[in-house]
Amino acid sequence: MGALAWLTPRKRSATPQSVLAGEASAEAARKTERPEPEFPVLGDTRAAAFFDLDNTVMQGAALFHFGRGLYKRRFFDTRELARFAWQQTYFRVAGAENPEHMADVRSSALSIVEGHRVDELMAIGEEIYDEYMAGRIWPGTRALAQAHLDAGQKVWLVTAAPVETATIIAQRLGLTGALGTVAESVGGVYTGRLVGEPLHGPAKAEAVRALATAEELDLERCAAYSDSANDIPMLSLVGHPYAINPDRRLREHARTHGWRLRDYRTGRKAAKVGIPAAAGVGAVAGGAAAAAALQRRRR
Repeated sequence: MGALAWLTPRKRSATPQSVLAGEASAEAARKTERPEPEFPVLGDTRAAAFFDLDNTVMQGAALFHFGRGLYKRRFFDTRELARFAWQQTYFRVAGAENPEHMADVRSSALSIVEGHRVDELMAIGEEIYDEYMAGRIWPGTRALAQAHLDAGQKVWLVTAAPVETATIIAQRLGLTGALGTVAESVGGVYTGRLVGEPLHGPAKAEAVRALATAEELDLERCAAYSDSANDIPMLSLVGHPYAINPDRRLREHARTHGWRLRDYRTGRKAAKVGIPAAAGVGAVAGGAAAAAALQRRRR
């Protein structure tokens, strides 16, 4: 039995050094960074991802870029262009949505498309995407969407932009589809009225909830991405909310609630006002160019 004596634990009191060693080991283990669980989860078909569009997937507002393309095609005059240019500049510099500006732009857009065919605007929308939107997609956000697709999950855009415009963008990016504001049409012709209200704020959350029910998704396993505090209702619905290029209110809310943040803007000014470092200069230059163009036309 003597040969097995070493298997028998010895009774001894803990020394100060052993206590110190134990506490140090526990503290080191607690401080060691643990890898985050894999996300998105491969093959989890009851999960999906919902992405806001303006300033989340794309720099600026889709509706403004669409208006710019319509002006080029003589859908409206220089007075309307000046209003679109001013509101786009405000949106990019402020880094936030102003409800009055957005309502004004929607009203203008509806009056502009009234009487035009839906298929005509869809075809024009394809061209406008190539001209003004394709180069404004945030690569970082695009990579996040692709990660969900690669995991076998569906990815939807959720935006106040017209559903036709949102659908074109989703198709070009290889996403599943889009939820957007629906403009009324009769016989394939726009009436100049909306169906219900713009898909904004709480309406986005209701759209996501309805789609999740129809698609048999588990919202606790889903993710949502947005830059705006207006989308807190949508972000709060899912188990994995992300603040992307967040405005000040959303950044504070995300930090308070432990939501993940991703910011693809650069420069100190971008951190303050919520725009890409070069975009502020571009917005001012674009505004100056638009003003100069208008002045030349008046002459």
